Amino acid sequence: MSHHLPLSPRPLPQQRVEGQYCPCSSGSLVLWALTWRLPAPLSPPDEAAEKVSREATALTEVFSRLPRPPPSAQEAQRLCEQVHAAIKAIIAVYYSLPKDQGITLRKLVRSATLDIVDGMAQLVEVLCTTPAQSPENNDLISCNNVWVACEQVPQIPRDNKAAALLMLTKSVDLVKDAHEEMEQAVEECDPYHGLLNDDEEDNSDNHGDEQDDVLGCPNNQDSYWSEEDQELIIPCLALVRASKACLKKIRSSVAENGKKDQVAQLDDIVDISDEISPSVDDLALSIYPPMCHPTVRMSAAKLVSVLKKALEITRASHVTPQPEDSWIPLLINAVDHCMDRIKELTQNELEL
Repeated sequence: MSHHLPLSPRPLPQQRVEGQYCPCSSGSLVLWALTWRLPAPLSPPDEAAEKVSREATALTEVFSRLPRPPPSAQEAQRLCEQVHAAIKAIIAVYYSLPKDQGITLRKLVRSATLDIVDGMAQLVEVLCTTPAQSPENNDLISCNNVWVACEQVPQIPRDNKAAALLMLTKSVDLVKDAHEEMEQAVEECDPYHGLLNDDEEDNSDNHGDEQDDVLGCPNNQDSYWSEEDQELIIPCLALVRASKACLKKIRSSVAENGKKDQVAQLDDIVDISDEISPSVDDLALSIYPPMCHPTVRMSAAKLVSVLKKALEITRASHVTPQPEDSWIPLLINAVDHCMDRIKELTQNELEL
């Protein structure tokens, strides 16, 4: 693997230098996980993950539905001990990562480690409970889950900046998906959409129902938007677009100006940015009919608060030098404009 987690290696024992150190000897798996920068074909995290993958394969081959007798008690114990050792090695990889390398990086390593451990636990459970002649392929599916989890280890970022960029990219993608879903929902529930697409069909088959389907949507307030609702949706969509723009600018600032040694500031940016996507989701859910305008206003206000905090934390950090932070006031103004319009459109219901 070309990328590995950047831990400072501990001094190697003399046996290792002389080629006599065996990573499979008692107690050496932990040391193997701690020596991160050894000139080896695979880095220790990859080595540990590959060992888990091999043990999962061996376990599946022995206990799967092959037409051969089950393993002896001694063989089963040996396999279990090997699996146990492999899992301990991959866990040691996580615990060997110093906290000063960054919380974002540690979270990614922890998540990858838990995926492997959970996958192996699921595989063992399936092998213990699935009948030998079962037509299902649960054992193979579970083994594949372990393989997939192990294959993610080489993709772990090498430093906290790379980890921050990965998480920010995920947030951008989530908000982008939410915005596209909102636009699609608006298009599908557009009162004029049905008339424009099915005009001839409506005239021939549903002419008598014009009073019940005046604008091409059912005469049910729970399944369509009123004119007031449609007007309120416009600034809500604009606010979600602004959210996407904020995340993109934050990500680009981290990519261009972020420093690997400023782990705390990068963690702060990621932490607040992680709150944007859930807030966008809350706003998106609130606009579905039947729309409650006060709820929409509250959801929008929450999103605006998160966006402003994210922009302020970014502006106060090293990723936005003074001459390059002019985009932040522009985005704050855009967010405020959306919120002002939402307040204006929901004020009447609040006064009732």
